[in-house]
Amino acid sequence: MSMKPIPQQLSRCFWTPVGLVLFMLTTILGRPAAYAQAGTALRQPQVEIPSTQLRHITSAIVGQEYDLYVHLPRNYPDTTRTFPVLYLLDAQWDFTLATAIFGQQYYDGFVPGIVIVGITWGGENPNPDALRARDLTPTNIPQVAQSGNAPKFLRFIKEELIPFIASQYRVNTDRTLMGSSLGGLFTLYALFRETGLFQRYVLTSPALGWNSEIIYTYEKNYAANNATLPARLFMAIGDYEDTGGFQKFVDHLKSRNYQGLALETRTLENTGHSGTKAEGFTRGLQFVFARPTLKLAPAVLARYLGAYRIDAQAKCEVKREDDHLVLITPDNTRLMLFAETESSFYVKGFYNFVSFKKDDSGKVTGMQLDRFNGPSFLEKVN
Repeated sequence: MSMKPIPQQLSRCFWTPVGLVLFMLTTILGRPAAYAQAGTALRQPQVEIPSTQLRHITSAIVGQEYDLYVHLPRNYPDTTRTFPVLYLLDAQWDFTLATAIFGQQYYDGFVPGIVIVGITWGGENPNPDALRARDLTPTNIPQVAQSGNAPKFLRFIKEELIPFIASQYRVNTDRTLMGSSLGGLFTLYALFRETGLFQRYVLTSPALGWNSEIIYTYEKNYAANNATLPARLFMAIGDYEDTGGFQKFVDHLKSRNYQGLALETRTLENTGHSGTKAEGFTRGLQFVFARPTLKLAPAVLARYLGAYRIDAQAKCEVKREDDHLVLITPDNTRLMLFAETESSFYVKGFYNFVSFKKDDSGKVTGMQLDRFNGPSFLEKVN
C-alpha cells in the first residue's frame, strides 16, 4: 500500500437547482483547459500537507479503485490511544479545507484528535464529476448516466472501507460522515439507510431535490419503524440557495420528534452553494463534537477553590463566580471553567482542560492542566 504525503490541491464544485443542466453541459462540452505558467516553475517541488498519507483501496462491491487521503492527529504517536474517524466525501476538493479546519478547531479545543479519511476516485484519469454523480446519488435518473449507485457505495464504506481503516490505524467506533451538495444528499441517505454506522453527520447544501425529493421517501420508510434517531446532525445552506426547500426539510425532521436526535441548522449569510463548506464544516464540527456542560452543586465546586502552585514563584487561583469556576492565572487572566464531568473541566475557545485530582480520602491534591504545548500538574497549596 502506498503511503505518500498528499500534495495541496485547489478545486471547487457546485450543485444548485440548475446543477443538473450545468453537469450535463460540462459532460458534453468538456472542461476548459487549465492554465499553467510554462518554464522552470513547473519543475519545482509540490507543497505537501504534513501528517498525511495517500492510500489506495479497490472495491469489489463497486468495481472501482478509490484513493484515500488520510490525516493523522498530532497525538497519534501515543500508542495507548485510539481515535474517532471523520470520513470526508469529495476529498479531491475538500480534503485540504477539512484538514485546515480541523487544525484550527483542535487548537481552540473544540474537537478532539481525530483521523480524517478523505474518499475520492482512483485509477487512470478518473472524472470526479461523473463518478460522484454515480456514487453519491441514491436513485437513477435518465439525465445523468450511471446515477443511482449510492446503495453500492454505502456498502463499500460499511463492508470494505471501514474494516480497512480499522486494520491499518488505531481508530475506534466513533465515526463522522461529512459531505456537501451531492455529498450532503449521500450523508442523509446514509443516516436513514445505515443508522448507527456513523454517530455524527455534517453536511452543507444538500441536493434535496434529487429525483423529486426522494430523500423524503427514505426518511418516511425509516420513521415507519423507528421512533429514535441516535445521531448528532448538522446541516447548513447559503442564503442564495433554495432556503425554502431546505427549511421545509428541517421542519419535517423536527416534526418527527425523534428521540436521540441532536439537530442544528444554519442559513449562512451572503453565501452561495460552494461557499457553504468553510463555515458549514467549521460550525458542524463544533456542534457534533460539542462537550457537555454540567451544572454542579455549590458543595462540589467548593472542593476545588484555592491556590495551585505552578512553580516556586507563580501560582494560579480557582474561584467561584455564581454557578461556575474561574481559573485566574498569574497575569490575572480569567478563564471560565465548564464542567464536562464532576472533576473534569474545559475552557471554551482555548486548548485548556483541567482535571482535578484527589487522594484516597477524597481531598483535592491538585489539578492536571492539559494545554496545547503539553500537560502539567499543579499542586493545591491552600
